[in-house]
Amino acid sequence: MSAHPGPDGHTAFHRLHHTGRPLLLPNAWDHASAAALVRRGFPAIGTTSLGVAVAAGLPDATGATRAETLALARGLTRLPALVSVDIEGGFSERPEEVAALAAALDAAGVVGVNIEDGRPDGTLAPLARQCAVIEAVKERVPRLFVNARTDTHWLAATGAAGAPRLSVTAERLEHYVRAGADGVFVPALTDEHHIASLADDLGDTPLNILLSPGHHTYERLAELGVRRISCGSLLFRAALHSAVELAWSLAHPGSDPAPLPGYAETESLSDAFMAAHG
Repeated sequence: MSAHPGPDGHTAFHRLHHTGRPLLLPNAWDHASAAALVRRGFPAIGTTSLGVAVAAGLPDATGATRAETLALARGLTRLPALVSVDIEGGFSERPEEVAALAAALDAAGVVGVNIEDGRPDGTLAPLARQCAVIEAVKERVPRLFVNARTDTHWLAATGAAGAPRLSVTAERLEHYVRAGADGVFVPALTDEHHIASLADDLGDTPLNILLSPGHHTYERLAELGVRRISCGSLLFRAALHSAVELAWSLAHPGSDPAPLPGYAETESLSDAFMAAHG
């Protein structure tokens, strides 16, 4: 697959969401992780904003990794795979600037982007503003698969907001679809009844759920009507965990392994770097 997949690549990525089985999208953070996933046989690769940020010593979801994200995307499209890129909130408050970034990614060979409505201060972007962003991107690059993420449940899971109401989530998803989103994403949503309800309401619009080991499985999400399953930062955190535990076990044979680090613990790895370069 070339760095410029053209209409066939974009069409192929859209079709992966409508095969009757969910698209399992593993998320890479650098060339090696992406290349290894492609070599294993995954036809499509996403990126993880947490992995990209922490690998660069930067905070996640603050708009600090635009350059790193674009550079990584340009490299990954040289691989024989379809590439979707997490662009956080678009790295700008101006819809036209987000659309310009989307156009640059499309020109590099990217077939999809993930755009979130969560803000660094723990609030959600105004609904009208987020719809304007989606509309601007789809107007500028109609063929690009826009996965519109709402952080209604994610902010609650990370302690940045109170308990979410499914009606608020559903309202946002409905508006994002009307604005042109090709798929919608609700990370941290784990309730099976709520997942099934949203999937049913969305009809042909693919619902993307973040895989949460211990809450559900690929097969169960498929039964609930989910069309796309993302790994998020899971692979990045697992890779860090495996490397550290291997090194520790060499120096301390027989020691008990530490638990897999969570999102906050992993993000804190950037703290020392940020303090030194602040």
